[in-house]
Amino acid sequence: MSSFKVRDQFIPYNQPDISDAEINEVVDTLKSGWIAKGPRTMEFEKKFAEYVGAKHALALNSCTAALHVSLLSAGIGEGDEVISSPMTFASTANTILHCGAKPVFADIDYRTGCIDPAAIAKKITPKTKAIVPIHYSGQVCDLDAIYKLADEHDLYVSEDAAHALWSRYKGRLIGHNLQGAACYSFYATKNLTTGEGGMLATDSDEIDAKARVWAGQGMSHNAWNRYAKGGSWRYDICEPGFKYNMFDIQAALGLRQLERMEEMQQKRLKIADCYQAAFQKCDALDPPFVPDYTTHCWHLYVLRIVPENLTIDRDQFIVELNQRNVGTSVHFIPVTQMSYYVNRYGFKPNDFPNTEKHFARIISLPLYPTMTQEQVQYVIDAVLDIVEKYHK
Repeated sequence: MSSFKVRDQFIPYNQPDISDAEINEVVDTLKSGWIAKGPRTMEFEKKFAEYVGAKHALALNSCTAALHVSLLSAGIGEGDEVISSPMTFASTANTILHCGAKPVFADIDYRTGCIDPAAIAKKITPKTKAIVPIHYSGQVCDLDAIYKLADEHDLYVSEDAAHALWSRYKGRLIGHNLQGAACYSFYATKNLTTGEGGMLATDSDEIDAKARVWAGQGMSHNAWNRYAKGGSWRYDICEPGFKYNMFDIQAALGLRQLERMEEMQQKRLKIADCYQAAFQKCDALDPPFVPDYTTHCWHLYVLRIVPENLTIDRDQFIVELNQRNVGTSVHFIPVTQMSYYVNRYGFKPNDFPNTEKHFARIISLPLYPTMTQEQVQYVIDAVLDIVEKYHK
């Protein structure tokens, strides 16, 4: 008989970790007189590039913007095909469409939730021009296999690293020694946050130069160059670009968050270790599998239930957690189940069996640096209490 007792206060799925350092930097920025894109944004770009080990970093207002200009800068356009994973937020696929290209989906490796290189190989055609692999939840894709395919077929690779800041592939940070580009998210729930925001990292001078034009309304000079002392008011529109730039208030947050990255990550790792140890031997739960080549940043802790050993499904499991004052999320509803994509491309059940099986079982548990040990243990106890109650 369980002795579990429901706590009075709700544990939210996520809370940002904002210290006095970030607050003071934002206040200083507001007092500086420069709040649009300016010196702090450029400093953030420089320090971020140094941190991940990339030659260039372009700060943007979202990862969506980074994904979009990455493809545009590689010349992806009308009639091209771009292969990606259905297990992602819709923005990954939407940006392919915004380039005029066609998104082509390859199923995931069920063990990791990341795109399966063998499935990619089956989807390559003469129209394929790029691959957008998603580093899912902080888990890293099998990059050697993906880049081998890219080299064989002359394909551009734009890594969706929205979840993967601090993650490593075979010991190197995502963003280090890039063959194409990597795109990061600084949304409120991410391991580093600027509220909203993103970054495009690349070692290519050409991709960086073109991305800066696309992201700045297609202008030959940005606002900082025009309005700073010695800047010129003259500019040209080189492309029909977009208003995608980050601004200094966001960058102020990012600069201080970047300094605190290791501190915040160590807290995430300890929480993930607690979850892994608690759920490892339960036959109704399937904790995340981490391959030897991955150093996981634990942006998400995606727990899978084993419905064959339970009398409830994933949706009811989430309801039960909510009733126990535990917030959760689901990452993600597959893009191939979204009405627009179903109506346009005619996707049917079982087209992506690993993705569909994964989706039906996943629950993202709370995981963020400001969680207390009591909260972590409570989440564990709540999960195990549900398993005990509904185990077959």
